[in-house]
Amino acid sequence: MPHINAVLKHIPSQYLELGTTKICDEACTLGDIFCRHGRYKQAVELYECALAGYEKALGVNHPDTLNTVHNMASVFDKQGQHEKALEWYDRALAGREKALGVDHPDTLTTVHNMAFIFNQQGQYEKALEWYERVLAGYEKALGAGHPDTLTTVHNMAFIFNKQGQYEKALEWYERALAGYEKALGVDHPHTLTTVYNMAFIFDKQGQHEKALEWYERALAGYEKALGVDHPHTLSTIHNMASSLRKQGQYEKALEWYDRALAGREKAFGIDHPSTQKTFRRLANLYPRGKPNRLRATKEPSKLNQQRTEFEGQ
Repeated sequence: MPHINAVLKHIPSQYLELGTTKICDEACTLGDIFCRHGRYKQAVELYECALAGYEKALGVNHPDTLNTVHNMASVFDKQGQHEKALEWYDRALAGREKALGVDHPDTLTTVHNMAFIFNQQGQYEKALEWYERVLAGYEKALGAGHPDTLTTVHNMAFIFNKQGQYEKALEWYERALAGYEKALGVDHPHTLTTVYNMAFIFDKQGQHEKALEWYERALAGYEKALGVDHPHTLSTIHNMASSLRKQGQYEKALEWYDRALAGREKAFGIDHPSTQKTFRRLANLYPRGKPNRLRATKEPSKLNQQRTEFEGQ
């Protein structure tokens, strides 16, 4: 970031206003970096400058202009400003359909991101319609085994899960899993997320033994690929403890909740909602096991006790 700040001092604003595309390219690159670091305000400022320059130099429907419009939408999406994000995605979509065609991968990426927002808004039927459009396009343009195609399959399974259509969700997850294993390998995070989500459904269905088998597979992969303190790893540990609790294996559940709590305190801090969730599960469970499990644990504050579920999305 210090290097980026130094570069920014050497980009005269008048270059952007004059529509110098090289400077616009650099501004977009810096905007991408700010976005990845969660510095959304600075990202938007850079994208706005680049957009003005691209529109002047290249026109409103040039791919570079439309990429910037798409990226602006993505920033608003990350900030939770879904309606504003949809407005910008609409603009990017109209331009990309005109300039690139309806089945171009860039066009389909915009459609995919819009479907993702409809999913976040709980508009599941609408999300499925848009994902189906993306899926047909990706299969045609990229093939059934391409990672982008498989991600769409995975996300459709996720919506069926949200709708309570567990058998249908499992069918689509199995399709995504087979493709991911072939295209990316058994220990790729995308593959493991699908494994995790399938375990989550087995748990919902009351198939706790089967859920544990799949959680164990996800856990081994996450520890290898992401590390023992990664949020996905810790969520898997927490859910394994929950499956054990549902089976009445309280002592074993306490051990796994202890492990999840220690990891979440280290990774997130004691007041994080995920840490608090694990603490509450421990507190509710310990009378059935050994009370001294919690003696060394400081109770978190009661602020911001919101429910967080790792969805695997």
